[in-house]
Amino acid sequence: MTATPCIICVAITGSLPTKDNNPAVPISIEEQVESTHEAFEAGATIAHCHVRDDEGRPTSDPERFGRLKEGIETHCPGMIVQLSTGGRSGAGRERGGMLPLAPDMASLSVGSNNFPTRVYENPPDLVDWLAGEMAKYDIKPEIEAFDLSHILKAHQMWQAGQIKDRPYVQFVMGVKNAMPADREVFDYYVHTVKRLFGADAPWCAAGIGPNQIVLNDWAIGAGGHARTGLEDNVRLDRDRLAPSNAALVKRAVALCEKYQRPVATWRQARQILGLRPVAA
Repeated sequence: MTATPCIICVAITGSLPTKDNNPAVPISIEEQVESTHEAFEAGATIAHCHVRDDEGRPTSDPERFGRLKEGIETHCPGMIVQLSTGGRSGAGRERGGMLPLAPDMASLSVGSNNFPTRVYENPPDLVDWLAGEMAKYDIKPEIEAFDLSHILKAHQMWQAGQIKDRPYVQFVMGVKNAMPADREVFDYYVHTVKRLFGADAPWCAAGIGPNQIVLNDWAIGAGGHARTGLEDNVRLDRDRLAPSNAALVKRAVALCEKYQRPVATWRQARQILGLRPVAA
């Protein structure tokens, strides 16, 4: 139990889910903006964003990211826009082509690991370049930690000045062939973040598939922040598809009530993460 407001991040689309998996997955820019607005009204204050091309395939197209960013800023004033530099949407520096748009945040994976059918490659030279572009455009990275070494690498980069402010680390658990949803590992991740970045350092956790609600519960109960959304999980349970991103956000809000934690407003979320203020 903690009085710290809980930031809820909604990962609205991702690179993999399709309408065949769940018709509620928003693919077009218009669908994404509408779905984000519903999630914002339900309590989400960070939108983690990917974009798709006209055939629904993942892309790093800066023009599409620009339209999505503009739509969210217009219809969800104050919401934190976090753009993905993930590896399924492009190769090499193409993955950071949208960073000149200067979003509030961007995802940054600082090391490689296995995915279900491939290696998620994040070579050191690309990681250094992405971090440099984020510093150049005053973008706060969200460190996506698929492994303990990624937390240690983020600390090393922070100490070297490659990451300007104290890193915001998100644990990603439940990806096949990567780190499973293991409570003892989770607790050690939390311990490591607090040891390296300070006892008051904010952190987040994301669980994939059925592990989403598990990680939401662990993170909210342990004083961290939570990620949910159709990118990571298209179902409410084994028998029911999630009707919307907002429905998954509402599950996280209910867990905040369970642990007697307030849900962060967008102003509180910006303050907790040290982001620049905006007029809304």
